Amino acid sequence: MYSKQATVINATGIHARPASQFVDQAKKFKAGVTVRNTGNAAGGGVSAKSIIGILSLGMSQGTVIEISAEGEDEKPAVDMLVELVESGFGEKI
Repeated sequence: MYSKQATVINATGIHARPASQFVDQAKKFKAGVTVRNTGNAAGGGVSAKSIIGILSLGMSQGTVIEISAEGEDEKPAVDMLVELVESGFGEKI
């Protein structure tokens, strides 16, 4: 298992468009990928390949998330998704 944390920088958080981008990228990997909002102590992780799951995390600007993966391509999956979040999904920040 491999995991890293990232901070959401988008002013509007992760809404439908960036969530869709995130899910599309996660689906390119064979590894099982999960995302967890670190600010929600009671909340577990959700599948990075589920748009409903991603949206359910309520990730606003400044939210710290943990992206974890397990499988043959776990490291590139996590690294790419962290980079996507930290880039602001191509939105003006």
